[in-house]
Amino acid sequence: MSGTLTGSKARWGVLFAVTALVLAAAGIYAVGAYQRFEESRTAASSVGVTAGQPLPAAPFVLFRNTASGQGYGNAATVPLSAPGGTRAVSEQECDRVYGTAGTVVCLKTNRGLVTAFEAAVMDRDWQVQRSWPLPGIPSRTRVSADGSMIATTVFVTGHSYAASGFSTATEITLPDGTTGNLEDFALMVNGERLVATDRNIWGVTFAPGQSDVFYATAASSGRIWLVRGSLSAKTLTAIHDHVECPSISPDGTRIAYKKNDGGGLVAHWKVAVLDLASGQETVLAEKRSVDDQIEWLDNRNLLYGLADDAVEGDSNIWQLGTEPDSQPSLFIAHAWSPSVVR
Repeated sequence: MSGTLTGSKARWGVLFAVTALVLAAAGIYAVGAYQRFEESRTAASSVGVTAGQPLPAAPFVLFRNTASGQGYGNAATVPLSAPGGTRAVSEQECDRVYGTAGTVVCLKTNRGLVTAFEAAVMDRDWQVQRSWPLPGIPSRTRVSADGSMIATTVFVTGHSYAASGFSTATEITLPDGTTGNLEDFALMVNGERLVATDRNIWGVTFAPGQSDVFYATAASSGRIWLVRGSLSAKTLTAIHDHVECPSISPDGTRIAYKKNDGGGLVAHWKVAVLDLASGQETVLAEKRSVDDQIEWLDNRNLLYGLADDAVEGDSNIWQLGTEPDSQPSLFIAHAWSPSVVR
């Protein structure tokens, strides 16, 4: 019996030792990877940059800088008249960013022993005015034109709209600081309230000049709708099928969005535009899969981000006209999450 106990203790001792070595190696690798990441962030930038000053006078483009080197991952701006020019890079790291002439909303990942997610609202001097924790991985954010309402979408489970079983949480924060979870709103489909528990709401866009109206995507039981939301009534009313991550035009007449034509197993998102008055849908000529919430450059042109196939962690912002035969062109290299401030 004593020999069996001795052998058992020895095996446990070996197991503990091996586990300790594996954990130590993992820790060393993680530390090394973090150091390499920090070193890359302090290297000279691969594009022309200046230190972030207060937000410039409109019009300008706000975006996430993905150029390698100093300022990688930070919010930045360029004049709308010179999108390829020198970018002013702030000290604020953001996964997603959106803003107005005086307000910037930044969704970020705070890495440490425990990774946490946060939304921060900054003024035009990049000073944080308020912040709050997010319940998952940052995905989308939008701000109303007057800066008073802020929408955030995060992945509670999963990390991509192409993955099966993903779950989102979408909230709208009002001027008084109160926050409403859109899953608590009544979802109306064909005049009836949908009470299914497997609902996801994501991708809010605020209607210009209508403080009570917004649009978003709702999904349940494999179906996807564009919904018109009312803040006062707390309702979401389905008005069109197969619309994801809507974005309303500056004149409020059209919705640009991504539309999955790849089936349920392998998503492939086309860019489409819906005329709200007529219900006519126009699918555009972009052949690449666009997994982004589109931004309007103006009433005739769209902007969206695409990952750079050649460089991991890099992305580019592309421009596409709303005519059916328009072809995409590069708008800002090494950039992501565009916000046009007029």
